[in-house]
Amino acid sequence: MAGIDVGGTFTDLLLLDRDNAVRIAKTPTTVDNQAHGVVAALAATGFPIAEIDLIVHGTTTTTNAVLERRLARTGMITTRGFRDVIELGRRTRPQPYGMTGVFVPVIPRNLRLEVTERVEASGRVREPLDEIELRAAVAALVAAGCESLVIHFLHAYANPDHERRAAEIAAETWPNGHITTGHSLLSEAREFERGVTASVNAAVQPILERYVARLRDELAARGYDRDFLVMNGNGGMISARFVTREAAKTVMSGPASGVIAAAYTGKRAGFENLVTYDMGGTSTDVALIRHAEPAVSNEIEIEYAMPIHVPMVAVHTVGAGGGSIARVDASGLIQLGPESAGADPGPICYGRGGSDPTITDANLVLGRLDPKKLLSVANPTTVAAVREIFEHRIGKTTGLDGTAAAGAVLRLGNIKMAGAIRMVSVARGHDPRDFTLFAFGGAGPLHASALARELGLPRVLVPARPGITNALGCVVADMRHDFVNTVNQPVAVLDEQRARDILARHRADGEALIAKEAIRPQSIRVSHSADMQFVGQTHIINVPLPSAEVERATLQALFEKAYFARFRVELPEIRANLVNLNTSVTGVRPDIDLSRLIDPAGRAATLDGALREVRPVWFDGAWLDTPVYLREKLPLEARFTGPAILEQMDATTVLEPGDSAWSDKDGNIIVEVGQG
Repeated sequence: MAGIDVGGTFTDLLLLDRDNAVRIAKTPTTVDNQAHGVVAALAATGFPIAEIDLIVHGTTTTTNAVLERRLARTGMITTRGFRDVIELGRRTRPQPYGMTGVFVPVIPRNLRLEVTERVEASGRVREPLDEIELRAAVAALVAAGCESLVIHFLHAYANPDHERRAAEIAAETWPNGHITTGHSLLSEAREFERGVTASVNAAVQPILERYVARLRDELAARGYDRDFLVMNGNGGMISARFVTREAAKTVMSGPASGVIAAAYTGKRAGFENLVTYDMGGTSTDVALIRHAEPAVSNEIEIEYAMPIHVPMVAVHTVGAGGGSIARVDASGLIQLGPESAGADPGPICYGRGGSDPTITDANLVLGRLDPKKLLSVANPTTVAAVREIFEHRIGKTTGLDGTAAAGAVLRLGNIKMAGAIRMVSVARGHDPRDFTLFAFGGAGPLHASALARELGLPRVLVPARPGITNALGCVVADMRHDFVNTVNQPVAVLDEQRARDILARHRADGEALIAKEAIRPQSIRVSHSADMQFVGQTHIINVPLPSAEVERATLQALFEKAYFARFRVELPEIRANLVNLNTSVTGVRPDIDLSRLIDPAGRAATLDGALREVRPVWFDGAWLDTPVYLREKLPLEARFTGPAILEQMDATTVLEPGDSAWSDKDGNIIVEVGQG
């Protein structure tokens, strides 16, 4: 089995062969056609592609298309009088201060057409669908060159008959199968969020379909004639045969796979409460895991006014990656990102023409990275040359020499990343001291120990293969399908049987979808939850349900408990409202043994046997002689103290002075911060 994750800089691969031996590869991402990078990574393992049983793939195709607005030309047909819903939004502002801001809707106004129809919130039809108008609207959008179509009618979540009929009529003349109905993707109230989600789905459908077809052809040309699976943003995976139907669900699939791997690894290591910290080449992603379950939200906003309300692993992203560019602004302050050197040309030290100083370059100047160990370097440069650029670009204005300028950039990067971690912990009512920092990504372990100090986290867990953790997530992920239905009734008058019927239907639909997949799960796990609020409120709280046997008194009590846990306020006199019912149906796959991620045969008998060199490394303004160990040679259950550096093919780990660390049975490194 092979797990493949396409990142902004590298494409990572982890392959488990039939003898449970592990092969890994890390190749540059091919931005123009990611399929080429995927095939290159497979070839780099030396294992015949035709003999791989299963490929699971995490892709950034849809995420990049949304963020860069490289979307298919899409048209919308909606209820008369409501074509501007996806542009009006929620009357929020992109910036908290000032009256300026730019917002471009997914579908331009001239491609949003209206037809006569009206369904009330109760589901009663007030005005029937005008099929003549609908046919004319479809013809107009075809003539306008639209590749995808969205049908988004008011209150279709309560009664989808008009949307279904409109889709049937549109299919008669639409040139392809890219027709998205709002209710089929998101059967909940709030027409803005439902409309934007459906619009994003339609706009990325053709892009994802073309990519999947290209990848399938590339694999077939090399003898792989089986189905492959694609990661969804909810942390589950789905057959490539079905993935384009709900293409919006693949947004954020790459970050989600890393969080899934963290939960799996942390549980095996005995740490079920984690803050995940994934620092790659272009950005840093952080997420929260409690009791070995990643936080999942259907309230994700990819960017301003771009809510994609399908369940996704709740990942918070900041523009601070290894390739983030440092500069001095007009006021003389050092700024970092969001501009990134990316994969091409990349940081200066990659020798591919990059000339702007980055976080990776700062780590090189400070002795934390060995220039001889960098991957995919075209024309090697010297540390002195990079230091000189820091002095010229950063130090000349700020009065710092090259080393101090690199140290300032490193410190600023840590501050930005610490802020992202606070967003998923402190800002949500969690004490970071109750969590372990799970550091991965190509650059995450470089900064993890310093970040843990900044935030007061007691320990850091660095997995055996931090640079390919997202690829590991593809290997260990389960199959998962999520469902939501709006109820929108006060709990006091809730139709309990209707609620039970909704959850039962969710379960049946999920099990039917999993039965169609190319692989068979070991077991089926079903979980239910309710989106609830006090009557009269706008914001909702997700409340886990112990079973599908919904009862009014239980719902009220569970909501009050969840509300108190979040806000420390009791309001028993205000009645609760049930907004949505949610179900996740998961096909659980067999366990994977992680102890061979680092080949046991390569480990040294003693810690000294893993020592490569001692070199000066910069810590807090001073150069300290620091032992550098080869991570793959560390003996199992080795113990050592900081300062220290662990080098391996896919990442470098830095232990700050005062840290103590040891290796567990799976080869993870557990760092006790400041306990040395």
